[in-house]
Amino acid sequence: MSSVNVSDLEYAPPGADSLFFDVSFGVAPGEHAALVGANGVGKSTILRILSGELEADDGEFAVGGSMLSMTQDVGMSRPQDTLREMLIEVAPGALRTAGRVLVAAERGLLDGTDDGMGYATALTDWGDLGGYELEMRWEAAARRSVKTPIDDFSTRLVSELSGGERKRLVLDLLLTSNADVLLLDEPDNYLDIPTRGWLEEQIRTSKSTILMVSHDRTLLERVATKIVVIEGSGCWVHGGSYRTFPEARAKRQELLGDAVKRWNDEERRLFQHMKIMKQRAAQNFKNATKANAAETRWEKFVAVGPPPPPVPNQQIHVRLRGADSARRVAQIQDVSIGDLFLPFSDEIHFGERLGLIGPNGTGKSHLLGALAGSAVPDHGTISFGPRTSVGVFTQINDRADFRGRTCFEIARDRLHDDERSMKSLARYGLVNNARQEFQTLSGGQKARLEILCLELEGHNVLLLDEPTDNLDIESSEALEQALDGFQGTVVAVSHDRTFLSTFDRFLMITDDGEVYGLPDYEIAMAGLAKPDQLASLRLAKVLT
Repeated sequence: MSSVNVSDLEYAPPGADSLFFDVSFGVAPGEHAALVGANGVGKSTILRILSGELEADDGEFAVGGSMLSMTQDVGMSRPQDTLREMLIEVAPGALRTAGRVLVAAERGLLDGTDDGMGYATALTDWGDLGGYELEMRWEAAARRSVKTPIDDFSTRLVSELSGGERKRLVLDLLLTSNADVLLLDEPDNYLDIPTRGWLEEQIRTSKSTILMVSHDRTLLERVATKIVVIEGSGCWVHGGSYRTFPEARAKRQELLGDAVKRWNDEERRLFQHMKIMKQRAAQNFKNATKANAAETRWEKFVAVGPPPPPVPNQQIHVRLRGADSARRVAQIQDVSIGDLFLPFSDEIHFGERLGLIGPNGTGKSHLLGALAGSAVPDHGTISFGPRTSVGVFTQINDRADFRGRTCFEIARDRLHDDERSMKSLARYGLVNNARQEFQTLSGGQKARLEILCLELEGHNVLLLDEPTDNLDIESSEALEQALDGFQGTVVAVSHDRTFLSTFDRFLMITDDGEVYGLPDYEIAMAGLAKPDQLASLRLAKVLT
């Protein structure tokens, strides 16, 4: 049976307290379930346990049928690898082992440590297990997923493909594999909006049982048939789509609060009854039996214990204040970068929320870099108006100036006060990470720290490159709320459709290098779906 069953799972990282315990849930054959919860609660860890990469400290699980899994950083952590090495890591277990042996044997031939016998054996094992058929599937998936032809998977490097191409190639293989169970960790990361639409359709039509981790609210609403919530060191299940999940969670919190109140009320009632009966027994020994019975009833009730309380909500408080600037914040005059996009001109005005959208590889991040001053346009000029202060959020959260420094040190550099620094970290859910060095933080924690720095630095122009990619849902919502009240200008590259729906207008760069100004979210999404109809879409908007 292609199912996933988890019972009383518990895990503690080496030298740390339990990350979670009492995690129990089931995913029935054909269900598409999503693991949700705050950054750092153990969602990816659960997938790693189910895939066999980690061993649980307690509990049991069973995965029925054949299984394939994809890690969050597939294709990203080892860009120096070849595509063959990357794809071997997402192959079925026996083929994965045989593939690793084959790669090692080939290296042995090159450096003289293998006389050819080991290589011959490895090549035979690879073929016997279906390696050549798998290579044919690689070729078919690459034709669908990669813009430039791949002649040799054993020499083409991972770094030669964009992040989106790497992710789509792996997803294509997994979603067309007919595996009984798929474990997908952040499958939407690095995908552009058209490819996310492709991913949604692939998941919707897949007959595999799927358990995935995702923070893309639009994707969750469209494809998840069950929500497994990891919170309070345990979990609970919402047996519906993400669209109804926020309401279900609020109702659950209310019921948990009511249940705790009822328990407390009943405990007080039984205790008071016991006290009264003991007082009566002191006055008349004939009441001793009733007093003992009342005491026994109270003790049994207390021994069972109260029901679980409501789970404390993650408290993320983003306070992006900004400041006034000239009406014309930036002027883009005949700007182009390499052969990514053709020269275009635009003006960005104070208070605007401008989204940079388009397929992967069209130059959106390069344009943002030119606005930030970290890249120089090959043609044209970019100038900023008076009283502008520009802050930048990086896509990969890899700040060289932060490496080797703790969260506390980074915050204190900007506040020059110990107490205020700790309070600021607490508002971003980072107080427990205060003494942790930046490079050891999770992706979501790095993203929150970067946003905190933007807040503390007090900029009135924010350039954001994929700000919600690694944020959990509550942190994304806190950022959106803060940007709504931000007194300043925001330019963002994003593929998060829920995040983009709050923006005023958009610049879309197409695969042909054309740059279109689009007046609202509805037109922008329609343009991404049908780029050949952009001109008519814009004209229709003007006419209406």
